[in-house]
Amino acid sequence: MKLKIHLPIVLALAAGPCVTAKTVLRVGYFPNITHAQGIIGSHTTREGQGWFERRLGSDVTIQWFAYNAGPSAMEAIFAGSIDLTYVGPNPSLNAYIRSRGDEIRVLAGSAEGGAALVVQGAGSIKSPADFKGRIIASPQFGNTQDVAARAWLKQQGYRVTITGGDVPVVPTANADQFALFRQGKLDAVWTVEPWVSRLELEAGGRIFLEQADALTTVLVSSVKLLQTRPDLAEKFVAAHRELTAWIKAHPDEAQAQVRAGLSAEMHHEVSAAIVANAWRRLHFTDQVTQKQFEVLVGDAQSVGFLRDAIPLDRMFSRKP
Repeated sequence: MKLKIHLPIVLALAAGPCVTAKTVLRVGYFPNITHAQGIIGSHTTREGQGWFERRLGSDVTIQWFAYNAGPSAMEAIFAGSIDLTYVGPNPSLNAYIRSRGDEIRVLAGSAEGGAALVVQGAGSIKSPADFKGRIIASPQFGNTQDVAARAWLKQQGYRVTITGGDVPVVPTANADQFALFRQGKLDAVWTVEPWVSRLELEAGGRIFLEQADALTTVLVSSVKLLQTRPDLAEKFVAAHRELTAWIKAHPDEAQAQVRAGLSAEMHHEVSAAIVANAWRRLHFTDQVTQKQFEVLVGDAQSVGFLRDAIPLDRMFSRKP
């Protein structure tokens, strides 16, 4: 009688003692130029030359997850689907407050600027008074640009509600914003790069208001990661700071990397002109302050968000 040998099992047993289980780090980002560090990180991983992997060690595997806007990324943190993410400040604020400070920590800054209110170039919107009855799109309900749009409209004296008011703010995914704007079905869009430049250069839009100094992107972590692998979190932050410095020192190479990463993510070629146009509006920085977040809390509360705000002192702590 012939002995049946199950080869895969034999190989697994033979290889078993030599195999070291890798640590998997799951990181979120958006396919926006304001998330340049995430785009470069994801793209270099895709190309087998991972910026973060080379600094975190051969025993670490990084998995990248793309999101349209911040609230979705924060839900992924809550669900335990990701460990860290690049995200706008308002969704991270909302998540911090919603969890009573138990789930989210801000580890570093990432980008400032790169957000703007774009109106139809041939339209009749010339001043804030012209927005009454017009439709503005934002990337997602409660994200940083959504809150900024509502807060600005209220400052202009408009009645702003969740679903209507004098100027409806309609949460719409970035790609859909672009298509609807080109069709003339949206009067204005409040969004971030590269969509600002695409609306301007490819859809005939005109920049009405630019947020040149606004905090646009931060790097946040789940508290669970800080509890279980604080060393890994610190290594990632160090690699992020190094990458941010490299982006500032090598703008041409960084733009090329971001362009390649965006093109791969969007499945179509992103033009160099779009990336260059967006780049001039951005300031990449690893710095962030509690004061910047306190200003955002005030804006959010003015339009009905973050009513149950809590002190932000734990938001920047490395302690779980």
